[in-house]
Amino acid sequence: MDLDFVCTYAGRPAKALTRRDVARALLAVPSGVALVALPELRRAFLAAGNPLSATFWDSAKQKLGAIESGAATVGEVQRWLEATGTEPILLTRTYFVWPDEDERGPVAEEMYDLLVAYLEGRVAAGEISPDALAAEDEQARRAYEELQERWLNEPLPDGRVPMFAVTDEQDEKLFAAWDEEEAFALSELRRVMGELPEPPRPEAELRAAAVRLRGLLASSGYPGNILRACAGLDDEEPPADDAELWLAVVAGVAGPISDLPEDDDTVEEFTDLEGDLSPEDTILAALCAIHHADWLAAVAALARRGPGVLASAERIARLIAESEDIAGEPGDPDDVEATETLFMPVVPLWRELGVVDKAEVLTPLGWWGLPKALERAWTPSE
Repeated sequence: MDLDFVCTYAGRPAKALTRRDVARALLAVPSGVALVALPELRRAFLAAGNPLSATFWDSAKQKLGAIESGAATVGEVQRWLEATGTEPILLTRTYFVWPDEDERGPVAEEMYDLLVAYLEGRVAAGEISPDALAAEDEQARRAYEELQERWLNEPLPDGRVPMFAVTDEQDEKLFAAWDEEEAFALSELRRVMGELPEPPRPEAELRAAAVRLRGLLASSGYPGNILRACAGLDDEEPPADDAELWLAVVAGVAGPISDLPEDDDTVEEFTDLEGDLSPEDTILAALCAIHHADWLAAVAALARRGPGVLASAERIARLIAESEDIAGEPGDPDDVEATETLFMPVVPLWRELGVVDKAEVLTPLGWWGLPKALERAWTPSE
């Protein structure tokens, strides 16, 4: 490792190299190699007319030594890199997180580079002191954090706000991946169900379940509030058709459409980061955390076995772990336990809907309707 390596790695001539350029290059090679090269590298920078500072070189030696001995944490190395004065802070005080370098889209890459250029300008103007940051001066660190927070939240000349531009791009990427996963799960569900006989529609059971469901939806509190949120019925009249209503709500359990209505207490709970979520919010969070593959494996297994099969959370977790409908190795005990925990709120809702009975056994109604409801949940709306 030498000056030419740093110049090539950073894409800049020696006189234009910054502390960040050097730090990133040092971290790109084994720490032992970087430590050995450090004295000669420092002399080369001095000869090139870009000496940086003694504080920087001392901090580099200390940090590389800590890395080599195994004493440095990932967070400490990141903070040292940020102390170069032109490295964007990975996690800001308002919990904005930059995507990992290999996961940044074009917008995130652009904003990241713009922030680096902005910080380089602030260092040149004397508004940022890299030596104070390297010395872990708390006041300098706080000013550095506030400077980046302001930049992230202020509009650029083209009107874009950097923080929102990055998060919007991440959301689009996440939604695209979600849609792709859902489309695959839907195709697999249809394949599985196409291999099975069509269950008969239990008219009497459906009618009784719909009558009970209408009563639940008209009531306040659990489970009516959860079922309304799942089906997106808080601001809409329930469908008049029994099958349409029942399938919409069962589908909502597999893919909740909306959150619980917000009131002053709810807003206060969410702004209190130290507080606990309400039981209903915890249930909705669990429903949203269940993967498409787990829903597919669970419903396919129940559809194959038919009415009378135990559908407790524990049994569903085991059926998912043993499923051949999803890729992967046999379930790890910890994974099985985590899956069981996620399905614990599902089974009581199924019991209210008549999908399972009081003994948590699949009913003829559940056998007929679960696959249809899951297909409905995953079918894109027109």
